[in-house]
Amino acid sequence: MSKVFALALGCGTQNRDEAWLEVYYPAPVLHPDAALVDAVRETLDYEGGNVALSLSHRQVGQLARAWREAGHEEQASYAVAFQESDQPLVITVLETDAAPSSTPEAYLKLHLLSHRLVRPHAVNLSGIFPLLPNVAWTSDGAIDLDELPEKQLLARLDGRLLSVFSVDKFPRMTDYVVPGGVRIADTARVRLGAYVGEGTTIMHEGFINFNAGTEGPGMIEGRISAGVFVGRGSDIGGGASTMGTLSGGGNIIISLGEDCLLGANAGTGIPLGDRCTIESGLYITAGTKVNLLDEKGEQVRTAKARELAGQSDLLFRRNSLTGAVECLTNKSAIALNEELHKHN
Repeated sequence: MSKVFALALGCGTQNRDEAWLEVYYPAPVLHPDAALVDAVRETLDYEGGNVALSLSHRQVGQLARAWREAGHEEQASYAVAFQESDQPLVITVLETDAAPSSTPEAYLKLHLLSHRLVRPHAVNLSGIFPLLPNVAWTSDGAIDLDELPEKQLLARLDGRLLSVFSVDKFPRMTDYVVPGGVRIADTARVRLGAYVGEGTTIMHEGFINFNAGTEGPGMIEGRISAGVFVGRGSDIGGGASTMGTLSGGGNIIISLGEDCLLGANAGTGIPLGDRCTIESGLYITAGTKVNLLDEKGEQVRTAKARELAGQSDLLFRRNSLTGAVECLTNKSAIALNEELHKHN
């Protein structure tokens, strides 16, 4: 059998029509070895391709024995635990990194990102939105929106309050995985599918979308939009934002290099290299006209910001007298407060 891209055993939630609402994979495997996959093939008659196979308790038990015999004790232990559950069970096998074609496949790819097994843009998420149902995320888990009024009524009759935390396609990441070495002040502001690198601190107003994230360490007090990746040692100031592929950036991949700073209420619509700073309150878009200054502070020429995309050691500021946007060499790299990050 050819090599497999990813594999995971999971449990999840289905609606009354047995359509998947969400799937939880505790230990997804990237590039599983042949023994792990062979056990699936022999136990479940897997014949290749990208599939999501619903499992009976008997099949899970058989899979647990096959994985244990193959020396995969961790996966076998999860299979044993799932065997005791009444929740719907599924094993998802992705032979290739093709666009997902089912809800379990979509959730596996989001898990791969949040488990730090792949980085943003390293996995094919084409067409993911129609595969993620819009559901109510509640104190009783995911609930189909058409079934929500009845569930709320039943909870009240039982003397309980069914709290609805959000109505969305994406759940919060921490209900599925909590990466090591991070601080997240408000977990609702980090979606499943975010990549949160070790040493990252996300303050209360910080936000990280799916297929986006940080290498860490870093301080995130603003918004990291879908598709944006922030390099090591870079800070996103309070109220600052990055223009992602879903917020006007189109197909341009926005990223920040190492040791960059977006000041409070600043933003960027171009990728930045290393050691770049955008001063507070200044939003740079690809079409922003920028006066380029030499080492003496004298204007050399005017360019559109897109011409500076990806370059390092740049300081963007607004002239307080003329209002013109200026760019000069950034003489001082941004250093994180080590005291804030060393205890993550």
